[in-house]
Amino acid sequence: MDKSASLEQALGIHFNDQSLLEMALVHSSYVNENPGLASASNERLEFLGDAVLGMVFAEGLYRELPHSAEGGLTQLRSDLVRRSTLASMAGSIGLGAHLFLGKGEESSGGRNKPANLAGAMEAVIGAVFLDQGWGATRDFILRLFAPKLEQVIRQGAAVDYKSQLQHLFQSRKQVTPSYHIMETKGPDHDRMFTAEVIVGNTVLGRGYGKSKKIAQTEAAYSVLEKMKGDFTK
Repeated sequence: MDKSASLEQALGIHFNDQSLLEMALVHSSYVNENPGLASASNERLEFLGDAVLGMVFAEGLYRELPHSAEGGLTQLRSDLVRRSTLASMAGSIGLGAHLFLGKGEESSGGRNKPANLAGAMEAVIGAVFLDQGWGATRDFILRLFAPKLEQVIRQGAAVDYKSQLQHLFQSRKQVTPSYHIMETKGPDHDRMFTAEVIVGNTVLGRGYGKSKKIAQTEAAYSVLEKMKGDFTK
């Protein structure tokens, strides 16, 4: 199996125009040292991929977190498109091994540099977009980034449920709920936490999760569900 075929397999994408995939892998250092072999680096595709990636994540977060404000959505999107996230995704598919680098960049460990990996990941996304169109590119991004996107959505939901509960109590009852971890079970690698939501001396609800934050989120959600009728009257 040649290099491009193995990369396509890792991506789950077959390119109609192989030159787009090749261009996505060309670092500027390679162009500088080999002007006759490559006429352009992947920087233009990187620019395009960055825009496409941001749009896919913006749409996903908008749909999944309907109660989040603009500022919160912006922060969550920035977590998804940061260099470390992109470099990690590139590493998971072995993208560094396919890069075209100049000799100096190669000798300095360029295949493992986060900036090179992140840029190439964006360039590949740009290449997929030009070759396959919006729908296929969206599906590709959501499939590749699914674990990270789910994690960020859970974080966003955690902020949502707790802030929703706080807003409801402060606006309707002029009190602020507090949270208490009442129980921790299991070994260090498999902890389970139980959290309570308390107002005054009254326990309003409980939640369970593998982190304190998740347990508190579940506790807040349980109260919101129980009191939904009271607050919508």
